[in-house]
Amino acid sequence: MIGLVTEQQWQAITTNDASYDHVFLYGVCSTGIFCRPSCKSRNPNKEHVRIFQDARHALEEGFRPCKRCNPCSLRMPDEERVIQIKEYIHEHYHEPLTLTVLAGHFHGSPHHLQKTFKRIMKVSPIEYIQRVRTENAKRELIDTDQSVADIGVKVGWLNTSYFITLFKQQTGLTPKQFRMASREKLKRLGGG
Repeated sequence: MIGLVTEQQWQAITTNDASYDHVFLYGVCSTGIFCRPSCKSRNPNKEHVRIFQDARHALEEGFRPCKRCNPCSLRMPDEERVIQIKEYIHEHYHEPLTLTVLAGHFHGSPHHLQKTFKRIMKVSPIEYIQRVRTENAKRELIDTDQSVADIGVKVGWLNTSYFITLFKQQTGLTPKQFRMASREKLKRLGGG
């Protein structure tokens, strides 16, 4: 359950070795907090470190989970962060979103955010924002009679030409063609 730190574990802690994250957790007696080995928190005094098999054992010993590395989650911290970024994009897609804006909101560098997001999602944050905007534009085109320019602005594209170009790249149709094809399909299905 609880144990003293070995040299191998200490090395993993001091080098923030993520390959040990599913092997053990460590608690710091002086703070009462436990972390993953990959946590970027300040290195503790070795004498204050205790090793745990899992979060349940650390909690049973009265330790609190670190807010930075979230050792109670089954997901890794980068995956957690990407989920939070995706949620933020879905809530704010209509606003001016850039890597700098996202990085500032999530307290990181634009380069790291770009690299982490792309590694996990296989697309860049900007590509993801464009996809979310396109999906919302599709709904607006089907459900409303608003102009293409108004829908573009509503979903976050202030430049109508850019909106039309990106929409066509992603769907193969211009917004107007998409609206007409969607309405034709609904008529054929008896929905309109």
